[in-house]
Parts: sequence; C-alpha cells; structure tokens
Amino acid sequence: MFRLVIVDDEPTVRHGLMSYFEWDKYGIEVVGEADDGDVGLEVIESLKPDIVLTDVRMPQMDGIRLSHAIKARFPTMKIVFVSGHDDADYLKSALKVNAVDYIFKPVDRLELAAVVERVVSELKEAEQERTYIVDMQVKLTQSMPLLREKFLMSLIRDGIPHPGRIKDRLDFLGLVLPSEAVYWTIVVKIDDSDQVVATRTERDQQLLSYSILNIIQEIIGKYMQGYAFENRNGEYVGILRMGEEDNQEEMLLAVAEDIRDSLLKWLKISVTIGVGERISELAALPQSYNQAQEAADHRWYLGKNRIISIDHLEHDNESVYRFDAAQGERIISVVKSSDKTALHAELDEVFIPLSQNRRLGFSNGRNVSLQLILLTSRLLQELNMLGPDMEKKERDLWERIFKQERMADLRQIVEEHLLQVCESIEEKRKGKPKNVIERIHTLIEQRYAENLQIGDIAKEVYLSSTYMCLLFKQETGETINEFLTKVRIEKAKELLSDPRNKFYEVCFLVGYSDPSYFSKLFKKYVGLTPSAYRDQMI
Repeated sequence: MFRLVIVDDEPTVRHGLMSYFEWDKYGIEVVGEADDGDVGLEVIESLKPDIVLTDVRMPQMDGIRLSHAIKARFPTMKIVFVSGHDDADYLKSALKVNAVDYIFKPVDRLELAAVVERVVSELKEAEQERTYIVDMQVKLTQSMPLLREKFLMSLIRDGIPHPGRIKDRLDFLGLVLPSEAVYWTIVVKIDDSDQVVATRTERDQQLLSYSILNIIQEIIGKYMQGYAFENRNGEYVGILRMGEEDNQEEMLLAVAEDIRDSLLKWLKISVTIGVGERISELAALPQSYNQAQEAADHRWYLGKNRIISIDHLEHDNESVYRFDAAQGERIISVVKSSDKTALHAELDEVFIPLSQNRRLGFSNGRNVSLQLILLTSRLLQELNMLGPDMEKKERDLWERIFKQERMADLRQIVEEHLLQVCESIEEKRKGKPKNVIERIHTLIEQRYAENLQIGDIAKEVYLSSTYMCLLFKQETGETINEFLTKVRIEKAKELLSDPRNKFYEVCFLVGYSDPSYFSKLFKKYVGLTPSAYRDQMI
C-alpha cells in the first residue's frame, strides 16, 4: 500500500477527502492529517508518506513553502495541490516544485480519481525502477569475481590501454595493484590437460578448476600479495607482487614449487610452471606473461611437471629444420616395402633435428607429423586400401597430434601409425589369393542383377582393378566378366523354367538391359535361344 498524508486548514475538506473517496481501491492508505503546513511538515517527517495532498493557502505555512521543504528533504515524494482559489501565481509556483497535479475546490471525485491514478502509476514505475536497480546491484556484486578475472586477463594481454582510468577500475574491482611495484608472472599449465578433462563430467571440471584456483591463490597469499585466475582451459596465471626483499627469486621459486607439489598431492595433477622476468610496473605485465607462457611451452623438450624460468632457457640461433620431398619419398618407399628397421632410421633423421631446435622445433614437428599422415593416406588410396575405418582413424590421428605436448609423444603417434600401415601392406601382399577369389565369387552371386562394373568389385575387395583381374585370371583360369556372364546365364535358365516369367523380365532380372543382346549371349552359352530353351524345358 502507498501512504498518504492530507494537509488542509479546513476540517470539512480533510474529513471529506478521508471519508468519501475510496483510497484503498487505488492501493493507498491515509496515514495522517494536519491543519497547517508547519504541522504537516512534522507529520510528513515522522510518517514519510509516498503522497502528500495539500492545500495551497494556509495561515502559518502555505502549501508552496511546504512543498519546497518536502522536496528538499524527500525528493521522490509526490505532491498534489488542492486550492479554492484560481490563482495563476500559485499555479506557477506549484509547477516550479514539480507538483504532480493541481485540483480546485470543491474537489470533483472523477477529477481526483484521474489524478490519483496518475500518481499511483508514477509511484509504481518508480518502485519498479528501484527494484531493477537493486537487482542490478545484487547481480553486479555476484558477478564481481568474473569482472575481476576479465580485467586481469586484459592486463596480461593488452596491458593498460587507458592509464588515466586504471585507478578507478582497480578501486571498483577491489584490486590492489599499484602502477609502480615489483611484479612477477607465472603460468601454470596442466600436463596432458585434454586427457585430464576428458575423464570428467562438466560438474567435475568446474570443481577441478575451482580447486586449482583455490590452491594457487592460497599459496600465493602465504608468501606474498597477488592474484590467480584461469586464463584458458588448462592454463592458470598468477600475478605476484613483492616488496623489496633481497630473496625475491628464492621466494618465487618456493611459491612455484609449493603450487606444483600441492596440486600433485591433493588433486593428483601434474603441472608445468613457467616463470617470466621480473618487472617494475603494472603496464609491463604482457611482457612478463608472454615470457612465462613461452617458458611453460618448453616442456615439449624439457619434460613435464617442471618449473621453467625464461631466464634459464637457452635461446639458440640454429637454422630451422625443413622437411623436404626427398625425405617424404624415402619414408613412403620403406613403408611400401614394409621395412620397419629402415622406417625407424628414417624417422630418426626427421625427429632428432626437430628435437634439437628449441625455438620452432615443436611447431615444425606437428606440421611434419601431419605431412607424414597425408603421405601415407595418399599411398593407401593408391593401393585401394583407404576404407572407412582407415579414414576415421586418420581423423582421430589429426586430433591427437594437436593435443600432444612433447616431441617424443608426436613421434610415437606417427611411428605407430606408419608401422600399422606397413603391417597392412605386408598382410595384403602375403594374403591368400583364394580368400580374395571367394570374396569376388560371393559378391557377384549376390549382386549379379545390378549393373556391376569391374571398378565396383575392386573397391569391395580393396585391390586395384588391374591387379584384381590379373589375380582372378591366374587363380581361376577365366576372367571376371566371363564368370559374371556364367552366373547370369545360370540364373536366367532357372527363371526361364517357370512359364510365369516373361522373357524380357528374365533379361532385366539377371542384369541385362537389352533383350536382343541377352538373347544372343544366351544362345552363345547354351546353344539355344531363350524361347527355344523354355520350349525344351516344357
């Protein structure tokens, strides 16, 4: 209910307004009255109503002075003037204090009802706006951790784009990060993060992330000041702020070791921690972060579950390894010959130089691995061995290659795949021809009624058309087309023995579209035309 106070020096007017208007119909309760402005102001200050209905002319304090006092104390309170005098000056004064409306005496009930409806509408709108603002403030408070994380992410990526606003943003977010101070950045990366995440549900992943952040933040707070946040899946960043202690590097190493050991102990997670260089201003955080990330990425040759400082990395200037076409041809050649020993030696020639190049070795290693997969795919296609299962396996290989974090793991994946291809080729080479012939026989007997081509059969038995035809002729003494024709003629003889089957229907049912050609072919193999053969059978 909205609360109303009536101020008028005429008792009959006050009584009439309180008694003869249905205030409750509009959700309004009359909570007080007064006979003059000075008394009314005391009542208003005590009861704090939503609406004040006041006379304009009163002996001690008139309605205009009262309205000024109300607006000074309660700016949102609604004021409606009532007066028996059509006074233009008073009307102008009422408008200056932003009165809701001005009603003349005697008060007309319909006019009062219209004014009350408008006042209530404005009050409800203001109430909704206040509720909305309160809700937004609650949501803003709830989202503060996310806003802090977003801001810290922008600090390490973009630095301080608007230095003049940085203090206000830090104060708003409740972050203590002086512009001039000693900072270090660490990057904590989960080793084999894709495997760690794959075994967990979404709920467990969120719990894991929360637990990791909680441990990192707690350890940072134990040694110094700073903040931790999740920058991306599997990567957490710590912004560490130190004083002018002499043992800064020792303290930094203690923090990193504590984080690594605690995550392994409590969460059974192996992490690699990269440490950037010491910086002396907040704006240089991107430089320190990039160094820490680069240090952590060197786990591909230094190993996992380590603390790697950018200061301790050797920046070598060796030339970048190039994988040339000649190497690719040699590798494909040994795969064709199924020479596993030679294959191992060829892969040494590829991956050992890559491992020695610390700057670009891993990215090049990934590219070379993909090239080797493509080369073997082309070989399998040439040998007609690239079936659906192999295509799916290759897609899985591509995904696995992009998830690896060490050169040794890349090589192992590629070598295992190439060895399996060697075995498949060897098995094909040593396979029993009779099995292939049986598969061809079965296929023709099942699909003789179709427009079956040599190429269709070759795909089904994973052989080239030329090799398949040669093998079939060597093993059976007849060509595949001769065998197909023989099967079709035998099926036609069976169908012709039933008088219900028309001649042209038999032609189509055994895979021929031209009845004239079928008739000639039938006579050639049987010695009779189809009609003569049927007459003989009858």
